[in-house]
Order: sequence, then structure tokens, then C-alpha cells
Amino acid sequence: MTISRRDLFKVGLAAGTAISIPSVLRAQASPGVARMVMGDLAVFDPIVTTMTPTFTHALAIYDSLFAYDSKFVSQPQMVEKWGISDDKMTYTFELRDGLGWHDGSAVTAADCVASIRRWGQVSPGGQLIMAHAKDISKKDDKTFTIALKEPLGILLDLLGNSDGFPMMREQDADRPATEQVTANIGSGPFKFNHALAKPGASFTYDKNEKYMPRKEVPDAYAGGKVVKVERVIWEIIADEQTAFAALQSGEVDFLNLPSADLYSSIESDPDLALQVLNTAGETYFMRMNCLQPPFDNAKARQAMLHLIDQEAFMRTSFPPEYISTVTSAFGMPYSNDENTTWFKKGGDPEKAKQLFNEAGYASEKVVILQRTDEAGPGNMAQLLATTLRKIGVNAELVPGDGGAVRARRENKGSVEEGGWSIFITSATDFEFSDPLSAPYLTMPGEKGWTGWPKSDEYEALRAKWANIETLEGRKMLARKLQKVWWDYVPHVLLGHTVLPVARRKTLTGLIATPTLVPLWNLEKAS
Repeated sequence: MTISRRDLFKVGLAAGTAISIPSVLRAQASPGVARMVMGDLAVFDPIVTTMTPTFTHALAIYDSLFAYDSKFVSQPQMVEKWGISDDKMTYTFELRDGLGWHDGSAVTAADCVASIRRWGQVSPGGQLIMAHAKDISKKDDKTFTIALKEPLGILLDLLGNSDGFPMMREQDADRPATEQVTANIGSGPFKFNHALAKPGASFTYDKNEKYMPRKEVPDAYAGGKVVKVERVIWEIIADEQTAFAALQSGEVDFLNLPSADLYSSIESDPDLALQVLNTAGETYFMRMNCLQPPFDNAKARQAMLHLIDQEAFMRTSFPPEYISTVTSAFGMPYSNDENTTWFKKGGDPEKAKQLFNEAGYASEKVVILQRTDEAGPGNMAQLLATTLRKIGVNAELVPGDGGAVRARRENKGSVEEGGWSIFITSATDFEFSDPLSAPYLTMPGEKGWTGWPKSDEYEALRAKWANIETLEGRKMLARKLQKVWWDYVPHVLLGHTVLPVARRKTLTGLIATPTLVPLWNLEKAS
């Protein structure tokens, strides 16, 4: 008899939740201290990775020039006022009063200039600004300018990039974008407590008493970042059953994106609640290595479009009422049906097998990186391996936690050299609406995001996006981009879901955003 993960979990509950709790959690969480389980934080610099835990960390300790509100409008954050010249070629930004680094020094315009330049080395949105910029320089300690070679109407949108790229001290931002900044000294509402850092176990964030929040009400990433707790402790608990037991007992207050196995238990517990913070939802997709066989061949990548049964993949991890299929390469409002005739309910394995044969597939090993610390990607990877084997593909699973997967997916070599063929990840519908900033919606080749697809035709079309100011114009361009996208197939969509977080009802004030979990505005009742 096969015992499922769900059955195993029920046995644990029936046994009175006799699950091992880390000693650090045995004491009841204190009032004024929020303990949150939000994944493994292994990389601290959001310029060198796109991993969600890193961006959540950065959101707490750093601040940004602009930030998106709930209507996705870029609002001033560190900037007090800004202006644009009559010819629309020069932007002038003045920082607001009271901005200071956690080390006690003042934030200056020179810090911001260095931060923009570093961000501009790696972010598609930043690279676009750098390509249009004639000069980025400080005017005085509180003022800097961006002088353009040609107008860039979406400049403020780029500076308000969905997660708000961080302003760092000049001495940190002067590092190469490939070299991680580990000082963790920002100017944001929380201070990283270096003395209490326990890598692999927990990280502590203390209220920045000197932070001066804006006066506007909090609205997604924008508005006043008011801290209402003294401390947030980021607990790293790899085993979800252990994390859930800690949530039930009150030893932690928050569990990010619990697996669907836990939903009914959470809903039946009078002390717990499910809450959807990311109303845009998540789209899961499998990224392929376009540099190595078999997916260096377009036919093999197209085969994967026909192979996937989206409903089956999403059902591995989510209840049917939380899932839907998706065919557009872009999220709302740019979602469209251009070049989507490949979609078929249930998939088309025979068509996939035919395309693999046309690609000249010769039993090369296909290495699938399988997340062991996140149910969705982990379960989908297992189904993908099984599905590929059924059509004669030599698929092999390589399990690892988020850090291990991230490290291996940067390897551009063959699978024999420690490389990879496929990994599974997700992004929000909102992120899929930004082909200028979302790295996985670009195709510049080896200079781009992992997977390294290359299409000069796509990149030429994508470059036009920055100069189109109307919604209708961008919708038309999105259709042209999607035509090229689904001919090339950099990745394959697996489906869409809306995912709730779990919290104790004593933890309130969580802010709804399209991607991350802001730590400000939280309140912890006794």
C-alpha cells in the first residue's frame, strides 16, 4: 500500500501533533515580536538574484526611490519631489528630509546614483534606463539628475519597479553587480540584527527607531512604512509539518504559502486564518536550458508545449477551486490569445513525441531540478519526470532545496558538467505584465536570465515598449511579442493559482501586494 504525503500528515495530526519542534521555538512567541516562516533566506543581495526570500528581506531593510501602489502607479518613496525639463530629457529628483543609514550616516544623492548604476547592470528595466541615459549624477547632497539621450516616458515606472529596487550606501553599491553585498545596512524601516543572525535557522529584524515613514497611508509597496512591532524573527523551518505545528501552538505567527494539504486544518482551527495577499495570483512555469541539448533545439521546446496537461500539474499541489489554465505569455492587461493553438485540454503526448523525434532527440539525459522545500515545484517536477518518461525521454530528477537549485541553475554547462535541463518556478500575474523589468520575459541570450533564450527579433520588438505610452498601443505590441515568444518557447506555462498565507488571528495588518510580504504595518496582539 502506498502512503501519500497527505495521509502521512494526517497520521501526525492524529498522534496529537507529535512533531519535533526546534528548540528555538519552544517558548511562546512574545507580544511585540512577530515570528514568521517565509522560506530559506540564503542570499541577501537582491541585485544578484531574483529569489523571493531575498526580495522580501530587501523590502524590510532597504528603501526605494519610488514604489508601486495597489493600482500599480509609481509613487514617490525616498523622493520628496521631482521635476522634468520642458524637452523631457532631464529628470531632477530631490530626496526627502530625515533619510539615514542604519550605521548612522546620512543618505545622500551619491548613494542613489551608485545604486541606480549597479541595478542598471543587471535588471532589464535598469539596463533600459542606462541605455537611454546620457548622464546620472548628483547635483548636491540631496539632489540628483538623470539626463537622457532621448525621451523615456516610462522612467518613473521603471524606478518604481514592482519590488522597488533598493538604495544602498555608495560603498556597497560601488561593488560589481556580480559580487554580493553582505553588509545588510539599509535605510529602511527595519534594521538587520547581525548579532542574532543564525544562518539556516533564523534572522532577526529590529524596528528602526530613527526611520521617518511617509505620511500617506500604506498602499501595497507605497505610502507610510509604519512599524508597529519591536521585532520580526524570520524562522527557517524546512519541514512544513514542523512549521505548521509551530503555527498551531503559537510558537510562530505566520506561515507563508502553506501547501493545500493544510488548508482544511487551518480553516477548522479557531486561532488560525487563511488570507490571500497576492490577489493577482501565481503562474507556475518550467524553464528550459536553451544552451544545451535537447532544448537548444526549438522543436524540443515546442514539444513541451504540447506535452503539458496544466490541470494535472496544478492538481498535484492545489485544490481545483484555486487553479486555472493559462496560455498568454503576458499577464493582465496584456493577456492575449496570439499563437496559442498549441493549447489542448489534457495535452497531446503523441504530438510532443513527434516533435522530439523531429528535433533529433537521441536519449540525451534531461535533468530536472526538483525543489524539496516547496511543495508546488517539487510535486510538479515529479509529475514532469513521469510524463517525459512515458514518451521515451530519459528524465532524471535532481532534488535539492531552494539554495541548491539556485546554485545549480546558474551552471551553463552540460548535465555531465553539473548543468541542468529544466527547473520549475513561479511568478505573479503582475510580474508577467512587465516585459521591460521581468527578467524571464527577455531573450538576450547568455546575458539574460537563467535558461538564456536568444531572439533578436523579440528583443527588437521589446525595445519598442518603452516608447509606447498608450495602453492600446502596448496591447498591440504584446500580441506581436507573443507570436515570437511561442514560436521560440523559452519556458512552458504549467497553470495559475491564487495562494493564501496562513497566520494566527493575533497577527493583523498584513498588506496585500502582488508579490512580497511587507513587514511594516504588522500588529501583534497579546
